[in-house]
Amino acid sequence: MNDNGKFHGTEAIDKFKEVVDHQSVCMFLTETPHWPEAARPMSTQKVCDQGNFWFLSARSSNKNKAIALDPKVHLLYANTSASDYLSVAGTAEIIDDMAKKKELWNPIAKAWFPEGVDDPELTVLKVKPTDGYYWDTKSGKLVSTIMIMAAAVSGKALDDGIEGTISVVNAPTR
Repeated sequence: MNDNGKFHGTEAIDKFKEVVDHQSVCMFLTETPHWPEAARPMSTQKVCDQGNFWFLSARSSNKNKAIALDPKVHLLYANTSASDYLSVAGTAEIIDDMAKKKELWNPIAKAWFPEGVDDPELTVLKVKPTDGYYWDTKSGKLVSTIMIMAAAVSGKALDDGIEGTISVVNAPTR
C-alpha cells in the first residue's frame, strides 16, 4: 500500500486474496428493484491473479436472472476476527464452462448442486472489480481491542483505523 491509503494493481489483488482467505463468504448484491432479493450470502471460490472473484451459482436463481438484466454487482466482506472489511463494486458475467466448473468445484457445493459438477443448474459467476474500498486496523485485532478499551476508559478518541480505495484497473498480469 502506498502512503495515501490506496491499493493499486497487484497490491489490490493481494489485499482481495488476503481478505477472502480469511472470510470467503460475502454479501453479494445485485441491481434489482426488489430489495429482499438484492443481497444474499455467497461463498467466494477464489480470487484469481487478475483480481476477478469467482463463485458457483444456480442457473435459475434470482441472482443469475438479475445479472442477466444488469451485470453491476457489489460484494461486501467482513472479517471481524481481524477487523478487516472490504467493499467491491464490479461487473458480473455468467459462465457455463465445464473446465471452470471443475476448477472451482468443492464437495460442499453438492448441497446446492446434488448432481455434482455435471448438475445442469450449475453455472460460474465471474466478477471483475471496477473499484472498491477497505477498512483495516493499524495494529491488528488484539492491540486494537486493548486500544478501544483504553480509549473508552480515558475518554480520548481512538485513531487506529486505516481505510482507502482499492483498484485493480490496469493491474499487471502475473
